[in-house]
Amino acid sequence: MIALSTATLPALPSSVETFSYDRDALTAGIVHLSVGNFHRAHQLWYMDKLLHEPGNSHWAFCGVGLIDDATERLKLEAFPAQNDLYTLTRYAPDGKTRHQVIGSMIAYLFAPADPEAVLTRIAAPATRIVSMTITEGGYNQDHATGAYRLEAPLTQRELADPARPESAFGFIVEGLRRRREAGIAPFTVLSCDNLRDNGVVTRRSVLTHAEALDPDLAAWIAQEVSFPSSMVDRITPAVLKEDAERVNAECGVIDQLPVISEEFAQWVIEDHFVNGRPELEKVGAQLVPDVHPYELAKVRMLNASHSMLAYPGQLAGLDTVRDAITDPGIHALVDRFMTLDVIPHLTAPAGMSLPDYRDLIVARFSNPAVGDRLARITGDGGSKLPVFLAPTWNVLVEKGADIQRIALVLACFIRYLHGRTDAGARFEPFEPAMGDAQRERALSWESVFSMTVFESFSLSEAHRSLIREMAERMEQKGTPAVLAELLAATDSGN
Repeated sequence: MIALSTATLPALPSSVETFSYDRDALTAGIVHLSVGNFHRAHQLWYMDKLLHEPGNSHWAFCGVGLIDDATERLKLEAFPAQNDLYTLTRYAPDGKTRHQVIGSMIAYLFAPADPEAVLTRIAAPATRIVSMTITEGGYNQDHATGAYRLEAPLTQRELADPARPESAFGFIVEGLRRRREAGIAPFTVLSCDNLRDNGVVTRRSVLTHAEALDPDLAAWIAQEVSFPSSMVDRITPAVLKEDAERVNAECGVIDQLPVISEEFAQWVIEDHFVNGRPELEKVGAQLVPDVHPYELAKVRMLNASHSMLAYPGQLAGLDTVRDAITDPGIHALVDRFMTLDVIPHLTAPAGMSLPDYRDLIVARFSNPAVGDRLARITGDGGSKLPVFLAPTWNVLVEKGADIQRIALVLACFIRYLHGRTDAGARFEPFEPAMGDAQRERALSWESVFSMTVFESFSLSEAHRSLIREMAERMEQKGTPAVLAELLAATDSGN
């Protein structure tokens, strides 16, 4: 086993792919906020491929950790020790495995320890794009209105002391202010999160934050900065200690921060950049005038189906996405959800067959090697479900169509918040955007539907009663039994 670093690259096993570009010649043209596993499996992987193309050496990444927690502090220690290198292991459905060292991130900064270093990097002329993967919950939106929450405590701290930002938006606004003051051209702000119209949402958040500080700055940003929308896709599971040990043993490399993903990847980007852009179309990304059709298909089919299988699966005591999709009842639920609830009400992007896309999704979920855990999918449902399921629910309600499949999953979500499987095993729901008051509402039927997660759903009293009745039956009979009853009833047309 060889410890990963620049010095040990020549000694790595031949089965591990390494880059051939001159890493010492790279400069960071992109600052990325929040270097999670998905970013390392997706955007950094695409850029690693592009850096082999001539003329792109100025598009390497500088990564920024935003949150002060144990995971980010591990990165602060591990990345310098490994010269900002890491391994990506990709598992294909046919069983093929590829191990690769990614070299496209050439610096890592830890914002809680040194926000000024991050601001200096963002304000530097070499930085031409600031990208981010801060999760759905990081956009500080009001669930009901979509408005940026100026009243949030973190935002209030940033507005009181703009030179010490804590959030992505605080760093972006202060970085742009410094560039404007210095006469430096602005950068493009590129969201890479699973959020509908993520460029529009990002623009609204940045402008609202800036307006609260300086209306003239906000007007300049509105005129000079671009916020392209994007759609990203690659299943990237959490890497637990046992996963890291396994992939390290497979490839013969000691990597403190390995990443695992499926083979499939997609990146669709609105081609609207104000200060140049990398030629990502050369390595498989799609640069298009309008991302919206691709985004709708992905969010309403793949992301929503992840939620549709994850909540009943976790309550039933299953562990992984593959466990859930290979369960006959959950497989039927997901298939019927996409076939009956989503596809008839969705316009496909040009050249895309939605039934074929449905089948691809199921095949990807069935990959035996990826090991994506249901606990990762169910986490942060308070932020995800309004994005992934509410639009389809509201369309079905408007058209008078069957809402029972989504209703069952909403009942599962409420039971998930209680932190107990059908068999009584305890787990801790991961809801970082949900405060104590919100969690308390989930424990009572008198208050549960006043939670902000349900504000995006058009819920009548009959809908609330249906969801409650399903949840109570699951408490009595177990989730699989209630799912089987639902499938039998819809089969018979009842």
